[in-house]
Amino acid sequence: MKKIFLYILAGSLCFTACKKDGDDTPTYVEPEDIATQNSYDDQSIQKFLDNNYLDSQGNIKAFSSTDTSDDNEKKLSELNPITLPSGVVYIVRAGAQPEDSSPPVTGTTIGEKDILTILSKTTTYLAANTDGNVAFIAGTSMSGYSPLEGSGSPFKDPMFYYVKKNVLTSDTSKDKNYYEIEGFQEAIRKFKAFNQDNGAPYNLQGVIIVPSRAAFARDAHYNYSGYSFRNRSFVFNFQVYKSETRPADQE
Repeated sequence: MKKIFLYILAGSLCFTACKKDGDDTPTYVEPEDIATQNSYDDQSIQKFLDNNYLDSQGNIKAFSSTDTSDDNEKKLSELNPITLPSGVVYIVRAGAQPEDSSPPVTGTTIGEKDILTILSKTTTYLAANTDGNVAFIAGTSMSGYSPLEGSGSPFKDPMFYYVKKNVLTSDTSKDKNYYEIEGFQEAIRKFKAFNQDNGAPYNLQGVIIVPSRAAFARDAHYNYSGYSFRNRSFVFNFQVYKSETRPADQE
């Protein structure tokens, strides 16, 4: 009988501890007012810019509180981030553009209909208020569009940049906004593309951060990665390997 009581006591203590641990995990609660979500996005972007830096190949890295090796790195917020009227923030990484190559090459201007070949790490975040602390939580890789974490091979012609007419005509109930991320389109054209093969070593050109209002906000969208992008902001850490004029039969 005594043993049974001890087992019950141990079990109840374990349940309490597990429950406490779970309670400490930030949970996203959607604000009723979308203006509040927009404010959370903007505040979270600023914190993200202060809490991260770029390594020698342009990868976004979080500052460590225990490792002093990154103490002399510049915050993203110190790398001349530019904020567009839409709320999108982009950073052109110095020394990593086509004209900065050795030897220098002329970069290709990215057109509205161009076929892009791009290497990136793409992460989506929810901006939330957790006990008065507003910051990004629930960072999730955009599956299939984050090859820096997987194959290392650039992907071509992402539909979130340009959706073809044949896709739109196959389902006339959906328009471009169902597929395309307007904020990404807007910011990627601030960069120039290289003209290099897929196997070339990467040197990431910069960062694009798209707040949810310049992505899909709370609207229905294409199922890109198997989870909802509702209220999610996007962080693109990338290099455009190539930008090609789109043939008329692929528009």
